[in-house]
Amino acid sequence: MGNNWVGWQIMRYLTERDEHIVGLVVHPKHKQRYGENIVESARLNSALIFDGAKLRERDIFQAIKTLEPDIGLSIFFGYVLPKEFIDLFPLGIVNLHPSYLPYNRGTYPNVWSIVEGTPSGITLHYIDKGIDTGDIIAQKEVPVEWTDTGETLYRKLERASVELFREQWPLIREGKEQRTSQSGMEGTYHPTQDVQGIDEIDLDQRYTARDLINIIRARTFPPYKGAYFGDVNKKIYMRIQLLEEDELGE
Repeated sequence: MGNNWVGWQIMRYLTERDEHIVGLVVHPKHKQRYGENIVESARLNSALIFDGAKLRERDIFQAIKTLEPDIGLSIFFGYVLPKEFIDLFPLGIVNLHPSYLPYNRGTYPNVWSIVEGTPSGITLHYIDKGIDTGDIIAQKEVPVEWTDTGETLYRKLERASVELFREQWPLIREGKEQRTSQSGMEGTYHPTQDVQGIDEIDLDQRYTARDLINIIRARTFPPYKGAYFGDVNKKIYMRIQLLEEDELGE
């Protein structure tokens, strides 16, 4: 489970429903934001909490296999799950991904929806051997507004994620969920390093005003560095504030 606000809210929801949680996989400490909240909400013995970066290690794999889990949940999880691990779950692993699949498979979907103008939203889907290519259970579109930055859009996606999960989880547990194959859907995909190709603004390159504004606002997400341009031996980073007219006051 990814260690963010969404993971915390969903863990709270599951424990409120008295779901039987047999184990918990979390991000390593240096990648955690709400890790302690999630662990506390899970109410599990420390022996049942595993490091997500070590899932390919044999002893970790065997320990999780011994728990005999029936269904897995991946909530904004930052690691690709090996097929051997996926096969441990007879009912599969459900992933909550902050994009409107098949668009923006991979990382930074909030950024690419702004930069490329692709649909933005949330998708619940089953995990298969590909990256965000499994059968879709449900989706919710989250419109991108001109006042959105990478941060504000991400926050909207977080809230929509919790809503969609709460709507769909009872159906999933009852085996009444819908499944739509992504086979034949082209969509888009971005690995983590793709943002490096847009972060540096070339002062001698021509951009349309639209494209330049979109890059800067998509990469505005404090405290992350975002877009920049070079000045001799240093980088100048940019963040943007976007306000509608009635927000300016007199």
